[in-house]
Amino acid sequence: MYTLWIANKNYSSWSLRPWVLLKTLGIPFSEQLSSFEDGKSSYEKFRAFSPTGMLPCLIDGNKDIKIWDTLAIAEYIAEDYAQVWPSDKTARAWARSAAAEMHSGFTVLREVCPLNCILSTQLNEITPELQSNIDRIDELWSEGLTKFGGEWLAGDQFTAVDAFYAPVALRAQIYGLKFSAISQKWIDRILQLPAIIEWVESAKKEPEIEH
Repeated sequence: MYTLWIANKNYSSWSLRPWVLLKTLGIPFSEQLSSFEDGKSSYEKFRAFSPTGMLPCLIDGNKDIKIWDTLAIAEYIAEDYAQVWPSDKTARAWARSAAAEMHSGFTVLREVCPLNCILSTQLNEITPELQSNIDRIDELWSEGLTKFGGEWLAGDQFTAVDAFYAPVALRAQIYGLKFSAISQKWIDRILQLPAIIEWVESAKKEPEIEH
């Protein structure tokens, strides 16, 4: 069975991605949560189970294998569970590209709108740089929802690309970010997922920390 090490649910958008993927697809795993150190680096603490000192980290207990990057985690799981990515080759190529773009980009959105599930606020200003990130994400979502004609970003089934953008749906709710009507429907669908509801409820019970 997989063991998934994650950081605080209230703050760790990176941890949310593989967690919601495994939960929503019904893939068995054991969750291990290690909290950020309050006001100081968590590097040494996380190094006990993650080579980079960062989370998430997936451990395949049957093979004693560690995978310590969110995109690598998705690809590793896909070797055992094909439903991680769309079955259609075109949709799969698009989904992988969109997930990789989320993985490596949108730094302004991350910096200005950090994940914090207990917040509900409106930004005083949407800078051109932040709006550019929002517009590109909206463009991606609209493309996937239109091109593949399903309720999810790459078709009729929830896949890794939906998991990779799930933290953005939470950010949209937390900070009141505006998206097109077609994208908002996807946001609403993500926020209604049992796994997302479970994550947020758990996050709200965690103590606030400075990390």
